[in-house]
Amino acid sequence: MQPYGVLVVDDSVFMRKIITDLISEDPQFQVVATAKNGKEALELVKKLKPNVVTMDIEMPEMNGLDALKAIMSELPTPVVMLSSLTQDGARETITALERGAVDFIGKPSGSISLDLHKVKTALLEKLHIAVKTNVNKFQLNPLVSKPSPRLAVATETVVQSITEKQQQQLKPSSHVSQLVAIGTSTGGPRALHQVISQIPGHTPAPIVIVQHMPPNFTKSLAQRLDSVSELNVLEAENGMILQNGTAYIAPGGYHMTIARNGPGAYKIHLNLEDPRAGHRPSVDILFESLLPLKELKRHIVLMTGMGADGAKGMLALKQAGATTTIAESEETCIVYGMPRAAVELNCVMHVLPQQEIARKISQAVITN
Repeated sequence: MQPYGVLVVDDSVFMRKIITDLISEDPQFQVVATAKNGKEALELVKKLKPNVVTMDIEMPEMNGLDALKAIMSELPTPVVMLSSLTQDGARETITALERGAVDFIGKPSGSISLDLHKVKTALLEKLHIAVKTNVNKFQLNPLVSKPSPRLAVATETVVQSITEKQQQQLKPSSHVSQLVAIGTSTGGPRALHQVISQIPGHTPAPIVIVQHMPPNFTKSLAQRLDSVSELNVLEAENGMILQNGTAYIAPGGYHMTIARNGPGAYKIHLNLEDPRAGHRPSVDILFESLLPLKELKRHIVLMTGMGADGAKGMLALKQAGATTTIAESEETCIVYGMPRAAVELNCVMHVLPQQEIARKISQAVITN
């Protein structure tokens, strides 16, 4: 089998050499060319048609974000971003993931760093995932922000059909009677943008989310989702009381669980227990924490991601009486791993393309 062709893009000669050497240690990859800026990268993608691109963000002439946008528009190709572990770097990385990057690797300490050797395993792992993804799916699923008129009309129709007393319960409050829990990984930031931005702000339930991501990046993800959604979106903090109409993202590096905090009240707990199947936060740990909360109507969602995190937890919740279980369909998943695992366990009530998940969540919450 021919090795996968890789284009390495970085404005530093030293970094191009380091990255090339790391990739070349895997016989399944061959660096076919390097580029010093986004303009050069775009030309080489068109000429060489590599299987995957590693892309720096800060570069002269054309930066990585603009190059990524052009590549995804003109010749969609899997891209793994190389990001600095700064607040600005995290924000740019979230933008890159929304524009179509499959994943990212954090640069441990700046643009020129021998520490990059520390992330060799992760880099190669993400390249292996990237070459198996169909980035054309991004074209099928353009991003939107704020609930669509169609969803708003559908939601209003449901609201009009319920009693005045029930309408009072739709107002955001800390009295919680149902909860939405979402798990996702590779491809998740874009999927979350699609779904969270389409859920109305008056949704009568809190939403708790585990997205596999390192520390710092989850805060930027929460800020980005908050800016495109009617919901209030926060990075979760230990001890937060859940509020209806609010989404909480587990911070990178911490497991998140939910526990009772009095009648109709629930609290977030964060912990540093060992990773589960390599993940902290873990979707399964979040889902398992909901098992004792049988008084809640629980709506459980798994979207794009590598592996099987969350599938066993969804199965246990279905067996424990979960109201709704949803898995993203293969047609829109960047990586059909986590949802597939749940489908294979026969615990999914609804298999839906990404663009239909928000509507199903809204309908399930409002009509239950």
